[in-house]
Amino acid sequence: MTPIPKTSVPTTPEPIRTNTPTALGKCLSLCVCLLLTLTQAWAETPANADVTASGNAIIAGYEFSHDSSEFKTPRRYMVSLPEGYHGNTRHYPVLYVVDADFQFQHVSALTLHLARMGKIAPMIVVGIANQGQNDYLYTTTWKSDEGEAFGGADTFYRYLTKELIPAIDQQFRTNPHKALAGYSLGGLFTLYAMTQTASPFDAYLAMSPSVWYDKMHFIELLKQRLQKAPIEAPLFLTLANEQEMGVDELVTALKGYDAQKIHWQFKQYPSENHFTTALPALNDGLLFLSPDYGLDGSDMLALGDYRAVLDYFAKRKANWAGFHIEWLQAYQFGKYLFWSKQLDKLDAILTAVKQEFPDSLTIVTVQVAKGFNVKGDGARAKTLLDSVAKEGEASPYWHREMSLYYQSQGDEANAQRHQQKALALAEQYRLNTWELWELQ
Repeated sequence: MTPIPKTSVPTTPEPIRTNTPTALGKCLSLCVCLLLTLTQAWAETPANADVTASGNAIIAGYEFSHDSSEFKTPRRYMVSLPEGYHGNTRHYPVLYVVDADFQFQHVSALTLHLARMGKIAPMIVVGIANQGQNDYLYTTTWKSDEGEAFGGADTFYRYLTKELIPAIDQQFRTNPHKALAGYSLGGLFTLYAMTQTASPFDAYLAMSPSVWYDKMHFIELLKQRLQKAPIEAPLFLTLANEQEMGVDELVTALKGYDAQKIHWQFKQYPSENHFTTALPALNDGLLFLSPDYGLDGSDMLALGDYRAVLDYFAKRKANWAGFHIEWLQAYQFGKYLFWSKQLDKLDAILTAVKQEFPDSLTIVTVQVAKGFNVKGDGARAKTLLDSVAKEGEASPYWHREMSLYYQSQGDEANAQRHQQKALALAEQYRLNTWELWELQ
């Protein structure tokens, strides 16, 4: 799905051959008999069973299809929702990925992982599927003398802006932030979309884009676009250890524009090839959109008091996807408050959190209460949990800490009641297995 120019097809390597020693005697006979026995045993084990029939699927996302008036045929798309999506009413940014049959699984997995680790904001990932190789070539390129197999980028762009994006906005809780990512010819289309006026996307990740297409005519398209108006959306551009992609020439052209015309960053991966670069480039592109997003407890200690930490978080709101104090940040912040011995300021700290990060007050309060439960100070844990009881009723983590409090008091009935409620909410919110284990 990702052709590049003048790439030779590697030959299939010959199998490695070895000479069998002749003096193995009875030992060889015994090994052969053992191998035959094991082979027969393996053939009779459930290893050959249909795992799709007996195993539980681990869901990475969902595939949908809708009728496209632009293409006059059904088009497919895939969706991965951020962790915690079903347990709140927040609206999320969306990352759209071209060539989803090839790219969607690793893109959605990486995005979930980085958000879980507190490196980026949680986001919805939408994979834009293609209808095969011919469709991929057609939809990612504009008309040129390359031939009739190319030339559908304008149709593809209209499909995205008039059909797919409105469908996603209607189906899911999205906010106005939309990034477009593509690799190879998908990266070329990402650049093409960036030059369109009134584009719905406000960030672009172009990984090893095929700028070579149409004699590098994209560089002229960019020039024409910037003559009309600046491009405010940031661009992350990458290249692997490869030649004749046209990216070097594009970088040279971009260096001729000041930062007020276009905000961009380029990174090369000399140890990667055209196919292996997609994952590390995407990782760095997502971090480019959320610079210095998260902190661990030791980083918070280095900043100073709680006011410095909250100011740091507040500045992250200017990132492409904004900022919330998510589960991991709340956990780290709770540890930091204990380590830095600022618990005497707890009322002021939680008041500041409520004012500046109202959606995060409950999870921060619960994580601090968790610290008190761990230290055996159930009274302070209960006071904190009671202070957010209204919101906490809908939080499985709140019920978990309430359960632990009642358990410490010997009240098994209330401990079990809150524990069962925590697990019921976890099922209702479709929490992942790691989150379920946090509640055990």
